[in-house]
Formats: sequence, structure tokens, C-alpha cells
Amino acid sequence: MAAIETTPVTIIGGYLGSGKTTLVNHLLRNAAGKRLAILVNEFGELPIDADLIEAQDDDIISLSGGCVCCSYGNDLIMAMLDLTKMQPMPDHIVLESSGVALPGAIAKSLSLLKGYSVDGIVVLADAETVRERLVDKYMADTVQRQLADADIVLLNKTDLIDEIELILARDCVRAASQGAAIVETQQAVAPISVVLQSHPANVGGSVSDSHDTSVFESFKLDADEAVDVQEFAKSIITDNASIVRAKGFVRDLHGNYQTLQIVGKRIAISAADSHVEAGVVVIRLKTEVG
Repeated sequence: MAAIETTPVTIIGGYLGSGKTTLVNHLLRNAAGKRLAILVNEFGELPIDADLIEAQDDDIISLSGGCVCCSYGNDLIMAMLDLTKMQPMPDHIVLESSGVALPGAIAKSLSLLKGYSVDGIVVLADAETVRERLVDKYMADTVQRQLADADIVLLNKTDLIDEIELILARDCVRAASQGAAIVETQQAVAPISVVLQSHPANVGGSVSDSHDTSVFESFKLDADEAVDVQEFAKSIITDNASIVRAKGFVRDLHGNYQTLQIVGKRIAISAADSHVEAGVVVIRLKTEVG
């Protein structure tokens, strides 16, 4: 069975001031050879660090490392179709949504497009203000729905509050996000292999990244036997309550290899070719292990 090639799309959501721009600039600085396409509503809404910009015209900004930034205005679908004309295609697309957008609705729209797959929804929450926003009569509904859509929540700006406030913020986000993986960050710094799709071969004692990864660990699960892939994925989530991501290849009950990816609470299964090596790499938080 031939693998179905799609370009992964990660949707970055979160309310105004949560750190989305900081995260995007961090991803660009640590792309490690991965060609990223950053989609924003308007260029002015996402100030890319000036030293990352190589050239700019009306529709696209060329960035260092083969990355690009594109504006989609009010027509996201057309912008995504335009990206298919790029040669070479980006390795990964990062879609930064507006502060009041619902990332789950964006994901549903993208599911209608051939050639793309939603890699995950990453929502940032400001640890200092998220509790207030979850009860604010004007903001609460939007913030609640954004967090409920998340596969991974970056609980950001944790350095701005004390330990008791952090515990309260963490509990609020855990309840609102309904099972999403929660990664605590400062200045939106998280390993690119946590935020974006990681390759199954990327396995070892820690997450590969140039930044501090002491709160993460990665390991490989053997997957030599044929399994019900959906149930196997559920068991990985059950056995690893602190799971952030998992990806690899598994043989199904018909003997065909499937690509399995888990992002927080999201499970995605797609056909793989017959020449892959079985096994699933899991990235999880150390802080909640044991």
C-alpha cells in the first residue's frame, strides 16, 4: 500500500497577548533545516524578527533557511491552494490564527483540502491572565472554546506568577482544554519537535532541540505485532498520561503498515508504504511521569 503524501499544518491559536508571535519567531529561529511556511491574516499582525527577513513583496516574505511568510487575508482556502504551486513545497505549514479565532473551525475548513493534513492545534494561554479571562463576560466563551480545541496547550509566561498562582492556572487550563497536553513555557520557548510534527527516526533519551529539554523524554515503543491501530493508539495515551506527541509505523490486522500520529488527544492514522520500520516514538513530560 503506497503512502499518501500530505503537507502537515499546525494551527497556532490563543487570545491576544498570549505569545503567538513570540512562538512563531522561535520556530523560525530553530527550524533546523525544515522549510516552514507561516500563514498570517495580515503581515502587520505578525511582526517577524527583522534579521530573519531576506526579501519581501506584496504577497510573500522570504525568510532565512528557505522559510516563507504568506498573508491570507479573508481567503485562507485560496492561500492554501496557492501554496501548492510552490516549488519545492514547504515541509510544514504553520497557520497563526487571530486572537479571537476558533482554531477548531479552521481545522475543519482545512480538512476539505486535498494534500494537507492537520498536524495539531497548539493554543497558547497566558498563565498570568488566563484565570481572569476564563470568567470575563466578554472573553470567557472565546478563550474556553480555544482551549477546548487544543491538542497541545502552551501555558506561557509561567515566570510571571508564583507557584500557587501557577497551580491554579494549570488546573483551570486542564479543565478547559479537556485532555490536551499542557506544556509550561517562558517566552513561548518549546522544542520544535514538541510543537511540530517529529520524525519517527528522531528517538533517544531526550527531545532533540537546541533549547532546554529537561522536562521531556522520548522513547521508542516496539510494534512488531499486528494490532487494531486505533485501540493501540488509545492504549498509548492511557499508559502515558503526560504524552505530548507520538509518531511511528504500525502493522494493522490486515497486514498493512499504517502511519500513526498522536498529538495530545488527537489520533491520526494514514497508509504507509511496506518498507518502513515498525515502532512508535513517544515524547512525554517527565514532570508527570511516575
